[in-house]
Amino acid sequence: MRNTMTHRVTITLDAETFAFLNDVASSNRSAYVNQLLKQDRKNFLQAALRKANQEEAEDTNYQEKLQAWESTLSDGLAND
Repeated sequence: MRNTMTHRVTITLDAETFAFLNDVASSNRSAYVNQLLKQDRKNFLQAALRKANQEEAEDTNYQEKLQAWESTLSDGLAND
């Protein structure tokens, strides 16, 4: 389910940034800023996931436990 609630915010931009926003956003600055923030959030989450994966890969204790569990994959159960 998509959250359709919107919120109004007031931000302060310098003149150069405001002019750029007006140039690139056409008539819908809110949609443009919203899209930029969504992309930045996606980038942030991807970076956090990469960091967590890297930490997991470097954790030798975890890797040893993972190997022990992976040995149960061939326990004779059907893979349907």
